[in-house]
Amino acid sequence: MANTASAKKAIRVIEARTAVNKARRSRMRGFIRKVEEAIASGDQQAAQTALRAAQPEIMRAAQKGVIHKNTASRKVSRFANRVKALG
Repeated sequence: MANTASAKKAIRVIEARTAVNKARRSRMRGFIRKVEEAIASGDQQAAQTALRAAQPEIMRAAQKGVIHKNTASRKVSRFANRVKALG
């Protein structure tokens, strides 16, 4: 267990950051799920709309350090290719 005041504070800060990151990751995954479902349904228009909504959310997660920026770019790129293939 933490012994010093600074160590106790560090634990509190880490818990707060973890909660924020969890919320951001969960939000991003929700947007990704909507894109996946739209692609699975075969509706290109819906998939495009879902991707347009998901892209900034994915990039924001990367900017905030929830995921790596290359991971975000890869996800967006692969989704864009899959949506394009529906047409």
